[in-house]
Amino acid sequence: MKRMVSGFIVFLALAGLALSYQRGPVAAGRGAQAGSEFILLGTASGPNSEATRAQPANALVAGGQLYLVDAGDGAVAQLAKANLRVAAVRAVFLSHLHFDHTAGMLAVIGLRMQLETRGTLRVYGPPGTKAFIDGLLAASAPAMRAGYGIPGQGWSADIQTVELKDGSIVTVDGFKVTAAENGHFSMPEGNTDRPEGVSLSYRFDLADRSIVYTGDTGPSKAVVALARGADLLVSEMIDVDGVLGGLRPAGARGAATNPAPTGFEWHMRVHHMTPGQVGELANAAGVKRVVITHFAPNPAGPEQARGYLNAIHSQFSGDVELGADLGRY
Repeated sequence: MKRMVSGFIVFLALAGLALSYQRGPVAAGRGAQAGSEFILLGTASGPNSEATRAQPANALVAGGQLYLVDAGDGAVAQLAKANLRVAAVRAVFLSHLHFDHTAGMLAVIGLRMQLETRGTLRVYGPPGTKAFIDGLLAASAPAMRAGYGIPGQGWSADIQTVELKDGSIVTVDGFKVTAAENGHFSMPEGNTDRPEGVSLSYRFDLADRSIVYTGDTGPSKAVVALARGADLLVSEMIDVDGVLGGLRPAGARGAATNPAPTGFEWHMRVHHMTPGQVGELANAAGVKRVVITHFAPNPAGPEQARGYLNAIHSQFSGDVELGADLGRY
């Protein structure tokens, strides 16, 4: 009898905690806002973790509702730092299935279970997203069955997965989302094989403005078309020489030692965008403002940061900002 009463008390306490996390549109002490916000939760590129930047994840607040745009490792903790609740997330948009953009999804699912969050969570992403989410749910099944050990307690994940492709358009809570397949998995010139992976860039046409998120991409005409006239472009960026310099043994010569890059170096140069290429994209698309994320490597100081900005501004005369974790735009 004592065990049943004790269990019931625990259940009531947890239920109250869950309700406290779910109450309100987005965050505790914060009501619905008239304008949208795009919040950089994590701005480091993968695969390694960084001490000062979390892995790629973003929060979109629109119409007083919360959405995730990529969910790298640490996304849930970064939501908390931004005073946002995972239980309020209505949908997730995954750009591609590399782990640095998706590893936080297990925590999203697990915390929804622990807080007994009710309601459908929609997860949008490229082909393969359903298999990815189904695998996470299968891995979570033992914990879901165990619950808190309270008789009669039950919870359903209630996740709806929607796979998108190039040109897909969906309406989410009244705003339009357009997906475009970008160049992150492009094949070498002359190779006619179909790449195994698909990476998407997203355009969010909101009530107050349009926001384009590149995700990981190389130079891409499809992304230029997607971003045409956007109010805000949130773009990845890579300093290839900086990345390679950090990998070379001390005293090794520079890029000239490998004039025909192969393997990892080829991936860096073709599947990502340099500062100058970001400027070219912004200029060709005629966007109003650019925010940089997915840094590789992190800017080491003001001089390096100025170098990045100068390279972008050599191609684009508009407003450019190097993003930081928890930056709001």
